Amino acid sequence: MKKTYILEDLDCAHCAAEIENAVGKLDGVTSSTVTLLTQKLVVEVDDAKVGKITKEIKKVVKKYEPDVEVVEK
Repeated sequence: MKKTYILEDLDCAHCAAEIENAVGKLDGVTSSTVTLLTQKLVVEVDDAKVGKITKEIKKVVKKYEPDVEVVEK
């Protein structure tokens, strides 16, 4: 299942790359792409893990960018 999140106020290319890599390593995530220009995170997630993944993504984002808000689209 493909899920899209808005990373409000993300403005650091290095942090975007770190978030993309860290989210890609989460259990159940098969792909992760962050587009800095649009402030979007798109993930491909196993259907069985969809319920927990948003919480895990928020933890990862807060680790690298504490001021960024994660909004599920």
